[in-house]
Amino acid sequence: MDIETIKQWFTLENVLSVLEQYRSFGMLPGIAATLLESFFPILPMFVFVMANAAAFGLWKGFLISWTGACLGSILVFWLTRKIGQKRFFRFVSRHRKVKQFMHWIERHGFGPVFLLYCFPFTPSAVVNIVAGLSRISRQQFILAVLLGKMVMIFTISFIGYDIVALVKQPLRTVAIAVVIILLWYAGKRVESRFSLTEKQLNEGDAE
Repeated sequence: MDIETIKQWFTLENVLSVLEQYRSFGMLPGIAATLLESFFPILPMFVFVMANAAAFGLWKGFLISWTGACLGSILVFWLTRKIGQKRFFRFVSRHRKVKQFMHWIERHGFGPVFLLYCFPFTPSAVVNIVAGLSRISRQQFILAVLLGKMVMIFTISFIGYDIVALVKQPLRTVAIAVVIILLWYAGKRVESRFSLTEKQLNEGDAE
């Protein structure tokens, strides 16, 4: 099964069907889905969060998704800290872009990690691993995860809890589309700011 086939299967309709099928397990399937996305970035967090909100309601769906996503990120961070000296991770940490990212996180701590987790299109698995390889404190990382993912997941949950309204209320749909575009743009600006800052730091070091 290739990547495209996997992506095509994880539609909102299919995920809702699975949640309904395993409804006897309560919140566990919804938590498990968002938790696994932290380990496998190919999985669509956006779809999982929308499905949880549609299946369980806005607030309960939000809490389910937030719990799973935060637990997943903290687990990946903890595992990376534990095995970060293994050969594979030593190779990863020597990569120029990864070193720059680690340096950025170490210099600024809570701020950049929080901002990155606020954006729905951030590859959180990458942030989890790089933060684990960096020297950011556990307390700073956990706080950034809890607050950043709270912002991101509530935004997506609000979109997903009433799918019908997106069709019946076109103005609301347009407003949501604008919010998503703004979040995407803000995420790209943070990325470009990171690149510019690191370039300037490198130039300063060279001098």
